[in-house]
Amino acid sequence: MPAPSNITPIQSNIGHWQERVDLAASFRWTHRLNLHEAVANHFSLAVNEDGSRFLMNPNQAHFSRIKASDLLLLDANEPNALDHPNAPDPTAWGLHGSIHRRCPHHRCVMHVHSVFATVLAALADSNLPPIDQNTATFFNRYVIDEGFGGLAFEAEGERCASALQDPRKQVMIMGNHGVLVMGNTVADTFNRLYYFERAAETYIRALQTGQPLRVLSDDIAEKTARELEEYPEQADKHLAELKLILDEEGSNYAS
Repeated sequence: MPAPSNITPIQSNIGHWQERVDLAASFRWTHRLNLHEAVANHFSLAVNEDGSRFLMNPNQAHFSRIKASDLLLLDANEPNALDHPNAPDPTAWGLHGSIHRRCPHHRCVMHVHSVFATVLAALADSNLPPIDQNTATFFNRYVIDEGFGGLAFEAEGERCASALQDPRKQVMIMGNHGVLVMGNTVADTFNRLYYFERAAETYIRALQTGQPLRVLSDDIAEKTARELEEYPEQADKHLAELKLILDEEGSNYAS
């Protein structure tokens, strides 16, 4: 099949171009929302059937500068991945490599230390009660990691991956660390990341009032979560709109 007319010959020779463009846009918008932390966070996207080959941001690259052509193509089963030129960040490799190796149901993985998700992860009780529509989105759909063991090198990554075997659990609240968000596509995962940070902010700000919380019943929380999961095309349209904004601004993310 010929390349679409809006893709240059150079771009058509780089594999998984549309996936790269989507992932690059998600980096740019994560920076704009200030959900990133310096050059310490990382996103990845599986590009083969078993999930073992994946795209990921280059080592120590700032989200505001990442372009589609910059993304690394890695193999989770490559034992010497960290020995090659342009090797990935060791902690990114440890966490994302382990998940893509052991959890093929999680196609896209986004890890950040965003402010409100990290505040939630720092609480002794890191549960997110359903107190509004956004918090209800995640009802029974996250896991809490209680075993933080330092930087996410290989052993820590394997430990986290072992807790992500349930496809329904698409968020890990990483105690003492941050948040890990999974999904089927870049659009699906970025949308979930966006709404999780908004949900965490709502909860933390509600706690700050010192007033009793108005918590939804389990039945209504589950109903709301399912309705949002089935809401047509919201994630795809969210990312599409963000890419249009970047395009109108003349961003080089898709280069």
